[in-house]
Amino acid sequence: MKKFDNILAWRRLARGAMVMAVGPMLLFPAGYLVPARAADVTSDGPATPIGADETIRPFQIHVPQSQLDDLRKRIAETRWPDKETVSDASQGIQLSRVQDLVRYWGTDYDWRKAEAELNALPEFITTIDGVDIQFIHVRSRHPNALPVILTHGWPGSTFEFIKAIGPLTDPTAYGGKAEDAFDVVIPSIPGYGFSGKPTELGWGPDRVARAWDILMKRLGYAHYVSQGGDHGSVISDALARQAPKGLLGIHLNMPATVPGNLTKAINSGDPAPAGLSAPERDAYESLSTFFGRNAAYGAVMVTRPQTIGYSLSDSPSGLAAWIYEKFAQWSDSEGIPERVFSKDEMLNDITLYWLTNTGASSSRFYWENNNNNFSSDAQKTKEIKIPVAISVFPKEIYQAPESWSKQAYPTLHYYHRVDMGGHFAAWEQPKLFAEELREAFRSVR
Repeated sequence: MKKFDNILAWRRLARGAMVMAVGPMLLFPAGYLVPARAADVTSDGPATPIGADETIRPFQIHVPQSQLDDLRKRIAETRWPDKETVSDASQGIQLSRVQDLVRYWGTDYDWRKAEAELNALPEFITTIDGVDIQFIHVRSRHPNALPVILTHGWPGSTFEFIKAIGPLTDPTAYGGKAEDAFDVVIPSIPGYGFSGKPTELGWGPDRVARAWDILMKRLGYAHYVSQGGDHGSVISDALARQAPKGLLGIHLNMPATVPGNLTKAINSGDPAPAGLSAPERDAYESLSTFFGRNAAYGAVMVTRPQTIGYSLSDSPSGLAAWIYEKFAQWSDSEGIPERVFSKDEMLNDITLYWLTNTGASSSRFYWENNNNNFSSDAQKTKEIKIPVAISVFPKEIYQAPESWSKQAYPTLHYYHRVDMGGHFAAWEQPKLFAEELREAFRSVR
């Protein structure tokens, strides 16, 4: 284990500790709390870096009350558009639903609860390649736990994984075995959350992947695995292609499996060709609908992240609608995300984007990536030589067929279709998500 002489908190990390409860979900070992001695954080980004060095500093979040007051003032002064002229969401998320969420945001929602939940976890920040990386790091009380780095996507954040920390780090409390335990590292992608905002070009999936390997090794891990969906899937693919020493395998819940000969036809909205199996036809049609009807948000962020950034940075209701629509479309909720997320859960994520002013910087990751995230050719999946595992959740943007998955990932060693959950797998079904990771990585431990 690499020593961190300047961080007294690390002395606690090797201790076994009882598990404490935060709300209804067991989240973190009590002995891993970090001393509250990090700098306050404003909405402009993380604490000022302590030089361009390799130190890992404790991190706490303390949003000034003036920013919360300003948010409520802006919400109260929202100018709403007129009502949609259809009876469904075909013109976009309906006015009444956004108004309901935003009015709650401006009256009853309490960011301080979310802040306390995050600050109760072991949070750190370190500088890699000139950019601050803020992350959560929870060690299991069980010996020989497998380190895993979990990467969120858009419009997600580290909040996606909070409810999965307990099942992953303390499997015996959730029906698993001690030998299934993970040490969990949850970073914010540069430009997201309290990580730094890149000021130069090049912070795409490959560069983030290299930073993740540096982070894991800086934490003292000689071996680890990577997991991701959405952007996290693309970053995990990039990491697997790079195959740094010590990376044992990856797990994906939004894999890039579409064969190269079908990509153009899907994007063009052409009818499904003859000869596809039933799962392949379903996947083809799901993606054709996605690109034809539901991908305009991505086209804007890929081509004009700065332009959409003005709206996302200045209008709380605009930001909320932009994100809430994706919760509705992509969760296992039949279009009513309140069935799987509480208003507070959704607003924790939305408020994080607002307070850190990352509407534009998070959108730039799309501009940097600018690839078809579902295409095996675009993601160069056949170059991956390490073990790959895939879990398919039923309400993901598309359900990757096993046949396509085997073609795309020659080293695929685990494929499983589960019964519940959508795009935000760890957030929607944390116990099921943890069970999938246990199975997926059992053979690489």
